[in-house]
Amino acid sequence: MRGRPFFLAYCLALLASLVVSAEPVAAQSILRDAETEQLLKDMLAPLVEASELEPGNVEIVLINDPSINAFVAGGQAIYVHSGLISAADTANEVQGVLAHELGHITAGHAVRFEERTKVANKISILSLLLGVGAALAGAGDAAMGIIAAGQQAAMGSFLSFNRDQEAATDLAGARYLSGAGISGKGMITFFEKLRGNEIRAGYSQTAEAAYARTHPLTGDRIQVLRGLVDKNPGWDTPPDPDLQQRFVRAKAKLYGFLNPPARTLTTFPLTDQGIPAHYARAYGYHKDARVDLALAETDALLAIEPDNPWFLELKGQVLLESGRPRDALVPLRRATELTNAHPLIAGLLGHALIATENAANFAEAETVLRASVQRDRYNPFAWYQLGVVYAERGDMPRAQLASAEQQVMNRLYPEALRSAQAAEAGLPYGSADWIRAQDVALEARGELERLKKKR
Repeated sequence: MRGRPFFLAYCLALLASLVVSAEPVAAQSILRDAETEQLLKDMLAPLVEASELEPGNVEIVLINDPSINAFVAGGQAIYVHSGLISAADTANEVQGVLAHELGHITAGHAVRFEERTKVANKISILSLLLGVGAALAGAGDAAMGIIAAGQQAAMGSFLSFNRDQEAATDLAGARYLSGAGISGKGMITFFEKLRGNEIRAGYSQTAEAAYARTHPLTGDRIQVLRGLVDKNPGWDTPPDPDLQQRFVRAKAKLYGFLNPPARTLTTFPLTDQGIPAHYARAYGYHKDARVDLALAETDALLAIEPDNPWFLELKGQVLLESGRPRDALVPLRRATELTNAHPLIAGLLGHALIATENAANFAEAETVLRASVQRDRYNPFAWYQLGVVYAERGDMPRAQLASAEQQVMNRLYPEALRSAQAAEAGLPYGSADWIRAQDVALEARGELERLKKKR
């Protein structure tokens, strides 16, 4: 029999775990790919317009995670797991998921989720404090009962709130699909996939089990949604063939990038001469350091579509990462031109220019890298490359500012603060870069204070 000291220690440990559980989850690995990001933006654009949010204000972030999931986490950003892209068969299915997640944004569910978590934690903490009081008074059984009831009430409150949110968001997503003239068939078929996965995994589909879930039963969601989306004018609208073609290509590219080369070459054998197969095999061979075979696949792609910027980018990437930066310049310059200096491609071109170790290329590298970070500040590698250019020509204040930008994005806040302060001290007073150095220093200092308060 364990006595009162053990019980009190248990209460304190549980109380601490509740405080920890309120902290945000750690940042996950983000995948950056110009073609895939553009595809997801184009999928989302008509849905954003239908939701009456400001076009261009909603971001999509691709997360390297094999689970089938998407979520919002504050602000106007939708996070999509790579596993969801792999599981989807059509662009329309992904649009169904994006419509649902957009509903979370318009309803402000990320903020309300945090509020509800705090409410649930307050219920749990109150029950723990009452339980401790009962234990101190010698009523151990009553204390356990108080704690158990409090935990159950907190969890029930939280889960019920979450299920209500998800149900409302399903309806909002159906509205946005309808308003955009996009068929809801993809939303239904993707939910059917999820239900099949749940059944295979052994998750109960009974009404009783629904009370222990964060989401409504998938079968119930399908039934409700089908009654809505099949009445919408867009139900029989055929899928966009261009969007579907782009989706299949991006999905194959992702497969080749994420999977072991042997698996890629089994899934996309040489007998398959389609564009998606060439794409996947190019990545598979490149990962396996079989440069000639990777280049043969990129050349096969370019023979079909010579001015496809994504194919040109891939060839440049293979050449650059295989130690041939001079050869990479031609395809990367053309890809940069065709995409109007897409920030990721321009950043790759800047890297290739620096990697030639030819000082004559550094002026062009600075131009393309500055264009890259001006359009996408959240690219730490481009900032690093820009810092190299500044350091090479002896402009240390701007090199330190570029380092600060990179460090603050990588959560290296002490280093970012020191770099930003050094940059500010050496930059012309009142200049745009001087002001930016102050901004980065303030951001780094603020994050350090926040982390200090947590501890």
